[in-house]
Amino acid sequence: MAKILILSNASGGSADLLPALALLQHEVKILPAEASVLVDAPITDCIFIDARRELPNTKAFTKLITATGVSKPIIVITTEGGLSAINADWGIEDVILDTAGPAEVDARIRIVIGKDAITQLAKNPSLKEIRSGEVVIDEGSYTAKIKGRSLDLTFKEFELLKYLAQHPGRVFSRSQLLQEIWGYDYFGGTRTVDVHIRRLRSKLGPEFESIIDTVRNVGYRFAVTASNNESENIKL
Repeated sequence: MAKILILSNASGGSADLLPALALLQHEVKILPAEASVLVDAPITDCIFIDARRELPNTKAFTKLITATGVSKPIIVITTEGGLSAINADWGIEDVILDTAGPAEVDARIRIVIGKDAITQLAKNPSLKEIRSGEVVIDEGSYTAKIKGRSLDLTFKEFELLKYLAQHPGRVFSRSQLLQEIWGYDYFGGTRTVDVHIRRLRSKLGPEFESIIDTVRNVGYRFAVTASNNESENIKL
């Protein structure tokens, strides 16, 4: 689930601006499209700007945002008629029609946020490595090691381990993990998460399988110091 900031001077919520966005599980906040909101803007992963009307003013506003040092990716919402006016000098990452469906909206959000993460990693090489106990995850090379031993993980297993390790101690439901790792447009059931957790534990080995806890009736969490005998946790 991503934190989305929408900047618009139109009345109504996200269902009026971009109806498909209201069907997704992202955290959405709407603020006026004014320079003053940038001074104390909320933490966000992606910014949507309403460009369905007053295209010249919107262009100036997008350029102002980039000039103020706001580094989060910007997606412009427009109508089909407005597409011809948008080009590279707007300083945006993507453009989307207000009639786009949920799968397209979610895909574009994932892509711009993913590109931003890659850019940030390139600027800060130290961020490429996640360490938690004996687990070392290298995002740059998509490799994971435990006590120096390389783990032969599939892409989804790697993403699952990385996501849990990035939030040690936090419990995620199967539905949350399905949303974060597989995405909105994945039509498989939550059992998919159980299967990947079981395979991941097998590859971690008997000594370290307990770092992925099953919290009864809730979901999973990453806990390096977890005990195999904790009464509230069970294994699949």
